[in-house]
Amino acid sequence: MSDQGLNTVSFAGRAASSSQFKGLYTEGMALVEETAGYLDGPGRTASKVLPRMASVLYAAESMRLTTRLMQMASWLLLQRAVNNGEMSRDQVLSEKSKVRLDGFNVDRSAPGWFDLPESFRDLVERSLRLQNRIALLDREIYRPSEPAVVPDNENSVRAQLSLLRTAFSN
Repeated sequence: MSDQGLNTVSFAGRAASSSQFKGLYTEGMALVEETAGYLDGPGRTASKVLPRMASVLYAAESMRLTTRLMQMASWLLLQRAVNNGEMSRDQVLSEKSKVRLDGFNVDRSAPGWFDLPESFRDLVERSLRLQNRIALLDREIYRPSEPAVVPDNENSVRAQLSLLRTAFSN
């Protein structure tokens, strides 16, 4: 029996503590702040004049958007805590089990979707792309033996290139 696995380099572990992760963290937290500002300001104003169908969709999608962003922020904060030695990997695994990084997709064919403000739809799209990048990194770090499943809302080549850039940059 060989001891091949003992000297392997963890590219996912390197990716999680790289400057690329720091960029992902900054991007994620900035998107949370930008979205909160939008929903409390221009989004609130814009939602008041939407047609009925779009108004209902806006309410539902803004809740999904907020939930999606909070889940991603939780994951980013947990990863930062393990990277900084503030939590053990076991503690993070326990807490991470409460975080959902999937299941918040958008039905762009829903009645009223194109009546939603363009800036709101842009926030939704950006959050979905970020969610996909985080979900791929999560799988690489915590479930490397599972096959990669790229969500329907992401171009698989672009997602893999992003993951490779994350893994090999410092």
